[in-house]
Amino acid sequence: MIRFLLRRFASSAVVLAGVSVITFALARLLPSDPAAIFIGPRAGPETIARVREELGLNEELYVQYVVYMRDMLGGDWGTSIATRRPVIDDILARLPASLELIVAAMLIALPIGLALGMLSARWHGRPIDMGVRIVSIVGVSLPAFFLGLLLQMLFFRQLDILPLAGRVGSDLRFTSPVADITGVYFIDSLVTGNWTAFIDVSWHLILPAVTLAAYPIGLIARMTRSSMLETLGRDYVRTARAYGLRERLIVGRLALRNALVPVLTVVGLTLAYMLTGTFFVEFVFNWPGLGTYAIDAILATDYPAIMGITLIGAAGYVLINLVVDLAQAWVDPRIRLT
Repeated sequence: MIRFLLRRFASSAVVLAGVSVITFALARLLPSDPAAIFIGPRAGPETIARVREELGLNEELYVQYVVYMRDMLGGDWGTSIATRRPVIDDILARLPASLELIVAAMLIALPIGLALGMLSARWHGRPIDMGVRIVSIVGVSLPAFFLGLLLQMLFFRQLDILPLAGRVGSDLRFTSPVADITGVYFIDSLVTGNWTAFIDVSWHLILPAVTLAAYPIGLIARMTRSSMLETLGRDYVRTARAYGLRERLIVGRLALRNALVPVLTVVGLTLAYMLTGTFFVEFVFNWPGLGTYAIDAILATDYPAIMGITLIGAAGYVLINLVVDLAQAWVDPRIRLT
């Protein structure tokens, strides 16, 4: 186990270094001047030249990269051109909102996707199987931003039962503000007993979480169905049925555990999808997370912010892959981590 973890950490460091090199080079190749963007459109050539010198933009590209990595490893991720604040502070301020949305979406997607996949496999060839397959195809096919707009039109404009966008209601900031403890409003309002805020936060979380969960639901349901069908056809399942074990026990205990290994891989892929899929969802629902921050950074050609967001996303991918490998070894003892 220790050898496996050391190897994974070493390979992860190589991956992150490669991502940083590619992102840094691509950002510098864009046809825009960071110094001109930093000081504004009214600056003269002399001022721009002075700022370029202060920012180290006149150095060779490899020298700029070495200086950036040295500062980043020391905790200085640069200053955002758009917000004029340290990038690391911006990321830490917006990260809880994105994590809240991703966790809520996964808590919706995982049980629903597993349940639909099990039902589809159990009633293979029946109408319920066809219905689950249609639902999964629709969930996988619909773009997140389009689904979000449809849900907004239905539940806000037509039915008027769910809020349009935002993380909390505008009046809540004055009547019953959420105490900022962890930055995750759902937890903060629950811990402090602020039930008015808790209900408001929950209502605002429903539509973006369901939108983000649609693709994972379809993907998990399809993989669960495929894996369960393969598992239900094995000899030990037929033997269990011959001994008279109840079908619920066979499907829920025997077959599901052995079918989980490929499903866990898909769960890891869906989590990785959410790291980028949340960008579109946050934009549609005006959710103040890393997604909206990344979009604003791209539109403003904010190089330091783009670098920071990219490295956070790459680190998330690496961490998710490690967790999936460990979970697969825990579920299936035949898998050895070497």
